Order: sequence, then structure tokens, then C-alpha cells
Amino acid sequence: MLLLRKPVNMIVLMISLVLVLQVRQSFAAEKKAPDTQEKPSMLERPLMERYVLDELKSLRQDLLLLKNDVTRDLASTQLQTADRSLRYTTDTVNNIFFIITAATSILIIAGWSSLRDVKSKVDELVDSRVRLISQGYEKRLAELEKKLRQRTDQIIQAQEEIALTNNIHSLWMRSGLESTPQSKIKIYDQILSLNPEDVEALTYKADAALELEEPQWALSLCNKALEISSEYPYAYYQRACAHATLGQDDLAIDDLTKALDLSSTYVDEMKEEPAFKSLSESDRFLALVSHH
Repeated sequence: MLLLRKPVNMIVLMISLVLVLQVRQSFAAEKKAPDTQEKPSMLERPLMERYVLDELKSLRQDLLLLKNDVTRDLASTQLQTADRSLRYTTDTVNNIFFIITAATSILIIAGWSSLRDVKSKVDELVDSRVRLISQGYEKRLAELEKKLRQRTDQIIQAQEEIALTNNIHSLWMRSGLESTPQSKIKIYDQILSLNPEDVEALTYKADAALELEEPQWALSLCNKALEISSEYPYAYYQRACAHATLGQDDLAIDDLTKALDLSSTYVDEMKEEPAFKSLSESDRFLALVSHH
């Protein structure tokens, strides 16, 4: 309203100044006019001033009416703006309440009739999700623990095998230093106590038994070694010695044939083996030696 009043007052002031200037110019023109023209009488001047004052009054009244109209229009515009704002606010609040009501209705239909139900449902969902994640991590940890346990067992088993191998190797070194069959058999027994399925120990024990003139014991040891590994040629060779000592020449030649089929390195030993003296006149033995 203050901003509107200032331009109106300025307009009124400017119009007044223009009218006053026109009146002064008219008076000055009358003073400068030639003497031939008739000067206005003293009675005419008040009438002109009265006319000017009436015009100014009329102009002020018109401006006042214009000011009232503008003020009224501005007040009406402000009222309309406030009414629109209030209506927009009311509609927005009503829409929010409608949305809340619809959401509440949906929750009630879904079985979530209260905030407690909502909280319980959320807690259940969170618990189930956390449980699934925990189970996944527990499964992974269990698999990792299983793999670590298996790896640990493998490492321990490898260490035990290394230690066992070292012990057996040291016993073999000791057996090579012994000179009597009895001491060799003791060391072979120690090796077999560490590894009962050591085919090589059984076979060399059978060789020591033959040196002690125990062919039956040697035969039993060779049979046990061949049950563990049927592809060990030295077991067949020692069993052939046991059979030859017992006078079982055909069985001895059969074992020699198998031994030579697996390894032909025993040909020279066959020729110098004391246990095969009884086979030196056998045609099969001679053919076997000459063939290899």
C-alpha cells in the first residue's frame, strides 16, 4: 500500500506543478502583450484563479477515486491470493490424509493392524535375513575348517611318513654294516615293526633265513612278500632259492623264470648262486640261463 501511495502522490504533485507553470506562463504572456490589447480587469483575475483551483480540486478528487479503486483491486487480489494459498494448503493436507488413510487400510488388510505388528514383521524379516547370512557364513567357516583340518592331517601324516622313512633308512644303513644273519634279522624285524608291508624287508629277511639254513621260513617270508606285491622280482628269486634248497627244482625254475621276466639283472647271480647247484644239470635251467 505504501508503494502505491508514493507514485500517486508524485503524479498529483507533478500535475499541480504543470498547472501552476501554465498559469504563470499565461500571466507572463499577458504582461508581455502589446499595449493595444486590453488588460484583464481586476474582476477577471479571481475568476481565473478560481477556475484553476476548481480544476485542481477536481483532479485531486479523480486521483483520490483512482487511488481508492487501485487499493480496492489490490486488496481483492491479495484476498484471492490468500484464498488460493489456503485452498492449496487444504487440498495438500487432505491428500496427505487420504494417502495415510489408504496406506493404513492396506496395512490393516495385510494383517499389519498396528505399529507393533509392523515392528514384529520387520524384526522377523531382519532375523530371517540375518539367520540366512549367518548360516551361509557358518557353512563357509565349516568348509574352511574342514579343509584346514584335512590340510593339517596331511601335513602331520607327511611329517610322520618322513620321520618313518628316515628311521627305516637308518635301519637299512645299519643292516648293511651287520655281518651275521641274526643281527640282520633283528634289524629287519625293526623295519617290519615300523612298516609291516615292507616287501623288501621281508625278502631280505628270507635271504638271511636261507643263510641260517631255514628254507621253510624263507619260503613263508617270500610268499608273504609276494602276497603284498606280486611284481617284486627279488621275492621270486629268493623263493626260487628256497624251493631249490628244499629240492623242488621245477618250482624253483618257475620262480626264476618270473624273476627274469620282471628283471634280467639276476642272470649273473643265478650262475654263482650256491642254492642252484642242484639245478645246473637241468635242461630248463640251462636254457633259461642261455636265453637271457
